[in-house]
Formats: sequence, C-alpha cells, structure tokens
Amino acid sequence: MGDPNPQKVAIVAEVQEKFASADAVVLTEYRGLDVTDMAALRDAMREAGGEYKVYKNTLVRFAAKELNLEIDELLVGPTAIAFTGTRPDGTPGDPVTIAKTLADFSKKNENLVIKGGMLDGGLLSTDEIVALSKIAPREELLSRLAGGIAAPMQQFAGLLNAIPQKFAFALSALIEAGGGVADEVVEAAEEVVEAAEEVVEAAEEVVEAA
Repeated sequence: MGDPNPQKVAIVAEVQEKFASADAVVLTEYRGLDVTDMAALRDAMREAGGEYKVYKNTLVRFAAKELNLEIDELLVGPTAIAFTGTRPDGTPGDPVTIAKTLADFSKKNENLVIKGGMLDGGLLSTDEIVALSKIAPREELLSRLAGGIAAPMQQFAGLLNAIPQKFAFALSALIEAGGGVADEVVEAAEEVVEAAEEVVEAAEEVVEAA
C-alpha cells in the first residue's frame, strides 16, 4: 500500500478537531443548492457565528470513527456540515442560532435538508434540531433574565436608601421633642421597622428572580 494522501489526512484531522471543539454540529444534505445558494448560506452562517463546510462522506466517516461517533446513517448523499464558531465581531456563536439559521434557510429552500447533528457530544435527530431552532437565542434569554432581576434590584436599592432617611426623621423628631414626646419617636421608629420589613421582602424577590 502507498502512503496515505497528505491532503486527506489533513482533512480528517480538521474534521476531528471541529467535531471535538464545536458546541454544536449539524449535518445537512445540500443536493440541488447552486453556487449562489451555497454562498448565501455560508454568509448567513458566518453572521450567526458558525461555519459551513462540504466534506466527502468517506473522510467524515473515518474522522467520526476515530472519535467513536456513530453518525454513519447521516452520511448519505452529499454532505455539508455546520459547526458553531465565532461571529465577525468576535463573540461566540451558539447552537440555537446555528440551528435557527439552517432551519430558516431550509424553509425557503427545500434543497437544504437537515439530517441530524450533535450537541455537546450527544446525537440529535432532525426534529430535535428543529426544536432547538425555536428556542430564544442566548442574548435574548440573558436580556430577559437581566430585565427580570433589574426591577426588584432597583426596588431593593430604593428601600435601602430609605432606611437611613427614616432613622434621620426619627432622630429629628426626638431632637425637636427634646426627648419628651415619646409617641412621635415611637411612631417614627415604627416607620423604620416597616421599611426594614419591606427590604426583607424585596430581598426575597431578588432571590426568587435569580
């Protein structure tokens, strides 16, 4: 036997590295997509923080075998693979956005067929990838979480600021009364206690929101 083809060896190593490092991998069949379609899909994937590459099934099969990945049934027909990567602005792509980009493209162009894939090393079916595509993107989820926490945090900060003011009012009442009007002092102190209770309630809301 002759020596292994260096180019094929390099491609197998490349596929193995991408399989091992990508958070998500989606295998597609691109039969029927023309050059313009492929260019548009690659651009969309790049913007989404992914990479879309065409590989020969034999080389992908060999790379997968070395990593003990059972994806032979997905390697039928011309195969192009999407990997999570990095967006043009340097931020990392996420599995949801990659899945959504492919799912949206396949709705507009039936020549793109999602065959299956992997998420954090686990195998995904076509239906699971489509379901993944319907989840809100990471940035949107973080924005919702931040918004949910911000309101009780602002309330919490406001109540904390109110407590020193309540104490100041209590001391002012005591000074003005010359120590002789106990009822007014007690009333002011009760307001301080109420403010403290509100702070505790706000803190509990913060914990629940987190």
